[in-house]
Amino acid sequence: MFKYAVKYLKSTFVPLKVPETLEIQDGQMVLARTEKGEEALKAYWVTPVIVSQWENKTTPEPFEVIRVMSDKDLEELEKIKEEETTAFFKCKELVEKHKLVMNLVQCRITFDKHKITFYYTAPERVDFRELLKDLTQTFKRMRIDLRHIGVRDETSIMEGVGICGNTFCCCSFLRKFESINVKLAKDQGMPITPSKISGTCGRLLCCLTYEYENYIEAAKGMPPVGSSVMTPQGLGKVCMIQFLNGTVLVKLEDGKQKEFHKSELEMVDADVNVEINVPVMNTYSDDEKVDMKQLKQLEDDRNSSTGNV
Repeated sequence: MFKYAVKYLKSTFVPLKVPETLEIQDGQMVLARTEKGEEALKAYWVTPVIVSQWENKTTPEPFEVIRVMSDKDLEELEKIKEEETTAFFKCKELVEKHKLVMNLVQCRITFDKHKITFYYTAPERVDFRELLKDLTQTFKRMRIDLRHIGVRDETSIMEGVGICGNTFCCCSFLRKFESINVKLAKDQGMPITPSKISGTCGRLLCCLTYEYENYIEAAKGMPPVGSSVMTPQGLGKVCMIQFLNGTVLVKLEDGKQKEFHKSELEMVDADVNVEINVPVMNTYSDDEKVDMKQLKQLEDDRNSSTGNV
């Protein structure tokens, strides 16, 4: 029965297999055997509800606890973190030496120092054979792992806070990246401005998909902006749509603007002599010069996520 878990990559909680002779306190650092080798991780007590869910599933595969970390182990861990920083900049220096088009993201060394992993992003395939030779000579007695990841993966392991004020979805609860396009933002009435609809990773916000189905459902029966409609107070043109409360702002023939529920309107095939000012929604912002190339880059799923974290 699992009583403890560790917070692993991308905030995934993995159960711990703890020997019966070992006692662990909540929040205590332990040395565990993972697929990468021996790693120092913090143990957390888990609720019976989570335990029951784990017992009914074969995943995630539990990590085996080797021992509770001593003061000496913690001192060694601090030294390893310093070595990771040094190794990161050494690798970066070698990347520049070989003039490789790759962006080094992070370096991780296992506690047993048997393996060193360098995470990097790159727009295209990289021939790092010469780099690997230099790294092998520099970091002797350690297995070198050069791991290509996507820009979304990069953000998920670096962590941070989004424009909403919450922790990035990709490093908290989000496990799978969905394909996202600009149409999602347009259909939700958002200004098509890169800074407003993209995240730190330089791709469209993952949260654009969360409420999309609700917007599509709410849009049913809504007349498009610029269409002619018959209202309880006469003919007019639609100048703004409020999807979530089901209301439509209509400019009437007398120049007044009135808000009506969509059920009160009927689309008509008539030329209403009314000029409307379309709000800055579904249009390009004047604050930023946006071209189609920029928008296409926001949608680019190539190398966006590799699953190699």
